[in-house]
Amino acid sequence: QVQLVESGGGLVQAGGSLRLSCAASGSIFSIVVMGWYRQAPGKQRELVAPITRGGSVNYYADSVKGRFTISRDNAKNTVNLQMNSLKPEDTAVYYCNELPATRTWGQGTQVTVSS
Repeated sequence: QVQLVESGGGLVQAGGSLRLSCAASGSIFSIVVMGWYRQAPGKQRELVAPITRGGSVNYYADSVKGRFTISRDNAKNTVNLQMNSLKPEDTAVYYCNELPATRTWGQGTQVTVSS
């Protein structure tokens, strides 16, 4: 089974940017929809944005619209999340997974935004 490993998180000041990457151990071409999710402390995990195999994006969580951009490279087996104009409320552990999230969750990557 394809395993997913997230990276790129870190500590950033409000207004800053980060680029998260999700690397798969095998081909993601067969995965129709991939997504980035996040879980803030004390909150449920939520879907941030999904992307289809063909690169179509038709949803962003309201809280990230206009600031985050999801992309996918099937040849490199990666799914990325460009995060701009970060806010303290974006602080969370970010995960990638299929949509619906049927695969085993990875460890995620921590994003901390200071005010």
